[in-house]
Amino acid sequence: MTSAGVLGNKSLEQAIQEILKSRAASRIYLYLLRKNGAKADQIIRGSHLHPSTVREILVQMYDQKLIYRKKLKTDNIGKNPYVYYSISPLLLIKRYSKEIEDRLNKIARLANFKQNDVSYNPVKIKISEEAKTNER
Repeated sequence: MTSAGVLGNKSLEQAIQEILKSRAASRIYLYLLRKNGAKADQIIRGSHLHPSTVREILVQMYDQKLIYRKKLKTDNIGKNPYVYYSISPLLLIKRYSKEIEDRLNKIARLANFKQNDVSYNPVKIKISEEAKTNER
């Protein structure tokens, strides 16, 4: 089975990859989102990525606050593993829209000769959190 079959829709993976700027990070994010949390060894098996890649990307994503983790208490001797969770897709979209908004405002300042006026921000992206229902 291909990785797209395991992780789901290929176009969704590409969209997340564009936001996270990493194929591995997008696969990890989607895996965590679908599983509602997982340990590193589960992510390694489920994402079909190399173990060192998964561990490195988990650290980066945690530092970027794209995922969060909780220590799993076990009775075994040794380190207690973390369970990793993805942030909500809505929060991810809000962060990405802010990044796009900033870029577009830089272009707008160039077009209006207000390069040094950082308060000039004509572009505002609004993310609606309401679920719309179909009215008949």
